Amino acid sequence: MRYIQAKHGQNIFNDLAKWLTAHGVSLLGSRVLAVRGRSSGEMRTTVINLFTDHGERYLLAPRGHTQWVRNLRVAGEAELRLGRRVEHVTAVEVPDADKVPLMRLYLRKWEWEVGMFFDGLTKNSPDEDLRAAAPGFPVFRLATQRR
Repeated sequence: MRYIQAKHGQNIFNDLAKWLTAHGVSLLGSRVLAVRGRSSGEMRTTVINLFTDHGERYLLAPRGHTQWVRNLRVAGEAELRLGRRVEHVTAVEVPDADKVPLMRLYLRKWEWEVGMFFDGLTKNSPDEDLRAAAPGFPVFRLATQRR
């Protein structure tokens, strides 16, 4: 029952975050990610937490190898939406060996929101623990597409 309550609360939060972001209000870097479905060809959307490190922009999948991750791997490009603003981006997956500092940065910013998906990992976890978990958390580096 506790899981159902947490999941229900998480769904309410996700719905609110998606609505706010779709209406131009970013929550700590949130965007609506729109990526073409690998089977349907239709645009699929989800709210993501965009973050930067050394001038590069990234997104991390706290729920692991989800449908949007699989779609983005195939498409290699997506849209970041904030209200009416749409930015076309290309996405390159970050190798597991390079994820530790990015995972730590992500957890520093959003552990309060997504910590439940990290199975006890925190921003203070040893590098070895983050490195061992890295294959389960896809990370993408984003670059603006010139149109």
